[in-house]
Amino acid sequence: MNFPFPPRTFSATAMAAAIAFALAGCAVGPDYVRPAMDVPAAYKESGPWKQAQPQQIDSSNWWEVYGDATLNGLIQQANQANQNIRVAEAQYRQARAAGDAARAGFWPTAGISAGVDRSRTNSNGIKVGNSYNAGLQGSWEPDIWGSVRRSVEAGDAGIQASAADLAAARLSIQATLAQDYLQLRITDLLKDLYARTTAAYARSLQLTQNQYAAGVALRSDVALAESQLKTAEAQALDLQAQRSQLEHAIAILTGKAPSGFNLTALPADTQMLSKMQAGLPPVPAGLPSDLLERRPDIASAERQVAVANANIGVAKAAFFPALTLSASGGFNSASLAQWFDTPSRVWSLGAALAETIFDGGLRRAHSDQAIAVYDAAVAQYKQTVLGGFQEVEDNLATLKVLDQEAIAQNQAVQASQLAERLALSQYRAGTATYLTVVTAQTLSLGNERTLVQLLGRQLLASVALIKAVGGGWDSSQLSSQLNGDQHAGQAQNNSQNNTTN
Repeated sequence: MNFPFPPRTFSATAMAAAIAFALAGCAVGPDYVRPAMDVPAAYKESGPWKQAQPQQIDSSNWWEVYGDATLNGLIQQANQANQNIRVAEAQYRQARAAGDAARAGFWPTAGISAGVDRSRTNSNGIKVGNSYNAGLQGSWEPDIWGSVRRSVEAGDAGIQASAADLAAARLSIQATLAQDYLQLRITDLLKDLYARTTAAYARSLQLTQNQYAAGVALRSDVALAESQLKTAEAQALDLQAQRSQLEHAIAILTGKAPSGFNLTALPADTQMLSKMQAGLPPVPAGLPSDLLERRPDIASAERQVAVANANIGVAKAAFFPALTLSASGGFNSASLAQWFDTPSRVWSLGAALAETIFDGGLRRAHSDQAIAVYDAAVAQYKQTVLGGFQEVEDNLATLKVLDQEAIAQNQAVQASQLAERLALSQYRAGTATYLTVVTAQTLSLGNERTLVQLLGRQLLASVALIKAVGGGWDSSQLSSQLNGDQHAGQAQNNSQNNTTN
């Protein structure tokens, strides 16, 4: 039997390869276990939906619970054009590329070379000649100690962490836009309230002027009525400044310049406040344990722990020797015509084992650094979980208190409106001073404004609660996302191979 390589060389190389494959199942470093968390059985605070059926949150379009077509359209625009979301999406693609780079470590490297040299020698007289060479080279470092596998493990966890960061960025932008939009609509309600109030104050001013002309009112009554009207008009102008700022913020969130963006105000409707109050969505908070799977920022922090854990294995693998298998073959001749002659053929096949004997503590320092990074990631993960619990509890408490406060405030509005009507009737009859009317009107306006502002706080807190519980997101999306990326990569490779063939 004829061997293409000398039998002794072939046997030594084959033995080295066999040893490499035998050890390839070993991976140093700790296997990943999710850090344990002391999760309470239930939230301390309860929500305002005990008597109502909580509305389920759609994981893809949670903002639709508010029933506003304009809000739905704005958030869809933000999903496509918001620059912060695009940054997070680019970072996700960067993480995917880093994961692919780590996975490339499983494969050998191969190269091709060709060259021509002209040289002069002086061994037995001066001689000038050409040398032509071409060849293939390949090398492979078997993943004996699992360094590549741990790197791939870290890369996959990094992809999932980046995907969760993208989801968190998208949820944050959506929640911010929803809060700005709802606050803008509350401002529209306040503007409508002040429009109705200034119209009423103008009628009161006309009444005092008529009473003064008839000699049954004082000049001070006219001045008081005029002052009250101008104060309300000034406050209404300030609301326009607030609305403009909210409109500008919404424009930026949707990826537009404020100069080319406009939101039409709500039409005047005395029942609009009641309609928006009735549209408040009761949001279920779920259980504290659900939060670990439903918040993308918590999922990202947990995946960062997995990255740090895998990097400990990468650092520990550096303590062990590295085996490199290499091979090359080609042609080297002084003449192109003799390239394919047997004497012109050259080849080499070998294995090299290398181990660092002294590095001044470099590898130990890298290992200690990786362990410290892991400890920091665990602490950050636990802090993120605790922060999530706090956000849910805060918004549950806020919604509960605001729900009770709104009931009391509704009663206060009804009482102050009655007092205002009675005061005006008494003033017309001459049994009350205009100061009584002003006091009643000021109280009525203040109570109505507080009621509208309470609705705004309820809407903002409901959005904050939806965001705090993850907006319907679920961590199972990370595994499907990673598998989908890998299948897409394999399909792309297969497509390229078919094209090449």
